[in-house]
Amino acid sequence: MARAGLTAERLIQAAAELADEIGFEQVTASALARRFDVKDASLYAHVKSVRELKAQVAALALAELADRVATALAGRAGKDALVAFANAYRDYAREHPGRYAAMRMDLAPDAAGADAARRHSAMTRALLRDYRLSEPDQTDAVRLLHSAFHGYANLEATGGMGHHPRSLDASWSRALDALDVALRNWPATDPAESARETD
Repeated sequence: MARAGLTAERLIQAAAELADEIGFEQVTASALARRFDVKDASLYAHVKSVRELKAQVAALALAELADRVATALAGRAGKDALVAFANAYRDYAREHPGRYAAMRMDLAPDAAGADAARRHSAMTRALLRDYRLSEPDQTDAVRLLHSAFHGYANLEATGGMGHHPRSLDASWSRALDALDVALRNWPATDPAESARETD
């Protein structure tokens, strides 16, 4: 019998908070059950499995980040939009390390987080509008930005860039300057390559 007051929504929120506290990989049925002072088996009246619960945490995180990025992008274009998007992404990763880690889960196309993931891609394409990139350059630029933001956030989270006295904020700012320059001076696509992709 389900414990009164225990719901799937409360479990997902608690799992997200736990992920930020102890790490996404450390979120287990036992750790979550202890948080609610129940037996592990009580959780399965609300979620099918720990994997499903973790996928729901990933969906929550993707939606939260999408909302934050959408707010940051409102009324902005060009470099201002790029910087706003990037800062919203980095800030979320620093404030919610466990939820950020959850977003790396490989979700099925029909999973709850898939819509939020598509929103991220659409917003990245929207911020690229001012850079006037057509396909396949736009897709290449989307991948470049996501790789740069994720790589920086991941290295920062794991202490991978703490070996030099230069501040991480200063390097981040210069990286965004460089990305803006790269987007404004995007190399022309080889017409033969474009033709091969459409064959």
